[in-house]
Amino acid sequence: MAIPTVPESSPPGVLHAMARTPFWAQTLIGLAAGVVLGFIARTYEVSWLSTTLVQVGSTFVTLLLATVAPLVVTALIVSISRLGLMANAARLAVRTIVWFMITSAIAVSIGMAIGLLTSPGKNANLSTTGAAYSGKTGTWVDFLTGLVPGNILGLQGKTSTTDGVLSTTVSFNILQLVVIGIVLGAAALKAGEKAKSFVVLSESILEVIQKALWWVIRLSPLGVAGLIGKAVSQYGWDSLAPLAVFVVDVYVGCLLVMFVVYPVLMRLHGLSPVRFLTGAWPAIVLGFASRSSMGTMPMTLECTTRNLGVPQEYGSFAVPLGATMKMDGCAAIYPALAAITVAQMFGLHLGIGDFVLIAFVSIIGSAATAGLTGSIVMLTLTLSTLGLPLAGVGLLIGIDPILDMMRTATNVAGQALVPVIVSKREGILDLERFNRHHGQGANALDTSGPVRVPPGLDSNLSAEKLIDAR
Repeated sequence: MAIPTVPESSPPGVLHAMARTPFWAQTLIGLAAGVVLGFIARTYEVSWLSTTLVQVGSTFVTLLLATVAPLVVTALIVSISRLGLMANAARLAVRTIVWFMITSAIAVSIGMAIGLLTSPGKNANLSTTGAAYSGKTGTWVDFLTGLVPGNILGLQGKTSTTDGVLSTTVSFNILQLVVIGIVLGAAALKAGEKAKSFVVLSESILEVIQKALWWVIRLSPLGVAGLIGKAVSQYGWDSLAPLAVFVVDVYVGCLLVMFVVYPVLMRLHGLSPVRFLTGAWPAIVLGFASRSSMGTMPMTLECTTRNLGVPQEYGSFAVPLGATMKMDGCAAIYPALAAITVAQMFGLHLGIGDFVLIAFVSIIGSAATAGLTGSIVMLTLTLSTLGLPLAGVGLLIGIDPILDMMRTATNVAGQALVPVIVSKREGILDLERFNRHHGQGANALDTSGPVRVPPGLDSNLSAEKLIDAR
């Protein structure tokens, strides 16, 4: 009897099925799995599961953060080298910052309006007796000192003592990295032919980093599962009740900005709100799960350029800048609501001048906290500017992780929005790419075809051609 042969195309296995599953579906599966696993870990006190979820989530964010420093610096060097050939490069930068401020003004206005309508502080069931805060605070000087790099790598060290043991951690100051990237890019542009090898090297490093970044991004479903599982299993959900109105206000304010204000701005510029949201959705979901605008920045850049049609040269400048200075959730909606809440809890009256100050701090102050611990530092800056007690921070900090998820999602959406708006207004948005695959679903990254560069630049322009073109 003949031995049956195995057909060449055997039934697809689990890995094959996963490979054929759309990226957006994989991310949603990871999200759902994280909720279920986190609920099991919290309800049945499964400590090993909770620890595993924390480790998976933190490892994923660490991998993303590892790409931030080289990505920001090399992307800015290459971006400025190419933007330098454009007559409207300075106008692009100015309009980007102006739109940061316009959208922040709208967001802070919504936050103040919700706070005045709902009086979250008067409805808070918390005692202010013994409240205190002794953590990091924000000052206006932080912006100026934060601009000046302490070294060429933008490295910062922090030494702490735990049980008598000294430990030092090293991190990157992203605002300083942005400054370093801009200065090096401008210097290379000015040096011309002599900087050809430097620009070529930066271009090569950027290509390698982007390829490695894509491998990390493919782990998003697993990372999202760990991050959401950690949120469900560990965050202080029981502490929400005394501040329920404040929590709802923050979420409603962020949702209004993301799903009403941003879509209206898209429509006013002749663009599809649905296409914008579906194109930016992978970054928004990752921002919600990771609570880190900076950790999400690589994904935001990929979505903005590959899904939404923003030129790589401009996006590589605008997105990193937005990750440091554009925070509608952390620096506009939240501090406005928190300031009103703290004032009401301590029985203090806020006048018209105080609300003008809140708006001013929210619009301008995000730059003063760039590169620092976003929301808490921003809140201390707002409270100190208004003369409100910093002890109020201690009353709100317990629920901060729960609020931070929605705040960061809003931050990320805004960081993707502004480059799209500016690109459309400047006539450099790739409308074909923006409208491509409309309706395919969220969380899909468009990897088809090269990212379009602005008019007047060759899509295959190399570093050598850039130098020669000068």
